[in-house]
Amino acid sequence: MRKSDWSPGQYLKFEDERTRPANDLLSAVPNQDVKFAVDLGCGPGNSTELIVKRYPYAEVLGIDSSADMTAKAKERLPGCEFATAHVDTWTPHKNADLLYANAVMQWLPDHDRLFPRLMGFLGAGGSLAIQMPDNLEEATHVAMREVAADERWAARVTQANATRSEIGTASFYYRLLRPHCHRVDIWRTTYNHPLQGLDGIIEWFKGSGLRPYLSLLNEEERAGFLDKYKQRLAQSYEPMDDGIVLLPFPRIFIVATR
Repeated sequence: MRKSDWSPGQYLKFEDERTRPANDLLSAVPNQDVKFAVDLGCGPGNSTELIVKRYPYAEVLGIDSSADMTAKAKERLPGCEFATAHVDTWTPHKNADLLYANAVMQWLPDHDRLFPRLMGFLGAGGSLAIQMPDNLEEATHVAMREVAADERWAARVTQANATRSEIGTASFYYRLLRPHCHRVDIWRTTYNHPLQGLDGIIEWFKGSGLRPYLSLLNEEERAGFLDKYKQRLAQSYEPMDDGIVLLPFPRIFIVATR
């Protein structure tokens, strides 16, 4: 799924939680002298802002396939350049010191082709930094696929199951990237986000994982989909006495440095 119809406002409802892994990824980049950095899949600019703060003298470019996202990012960071482009076909005007991809590569296929291609856009000492949600087998996403199979809409929305790419193992990415660099750092972290009940989980994923499904339904069907999704979530997530639900959210991180 391309991000052309994504809502910056919905995505930013959980800006602090979404920015934390972006910051964790950036803090692991070893490069100190970054002159040209690119935020691949920059979204509304929350991750781009982190790059600007760490490298205040660098030229920073943000690209995203959603014009709404790049427009929002430009409002946030008027001193940066943003462009609407697809990460898997984009080519930089010069070699970069940092290619930073926070929560975008899971939407793109053919990592075995794409990641080495991006490594070729780095100068000596440059880093490719990637963070991807690794949650396709979490109850939240199993429930999405189960609800998508409902006969009321299955013929249209089960295709959305394929919009997310399967994430490889750490060994897969290490073997893939090691021939193109001198250092590969890979780790996996599970964040536990406190959300306000099952509705909080739904609001979270309405800004990301649920969008491919909901975009294929009319308003009435969306309500039916979300109602059934909430019923399914109730089988796996139990609110605490204060109504809070902890959402486990595993993510994989990769920093490959030439």
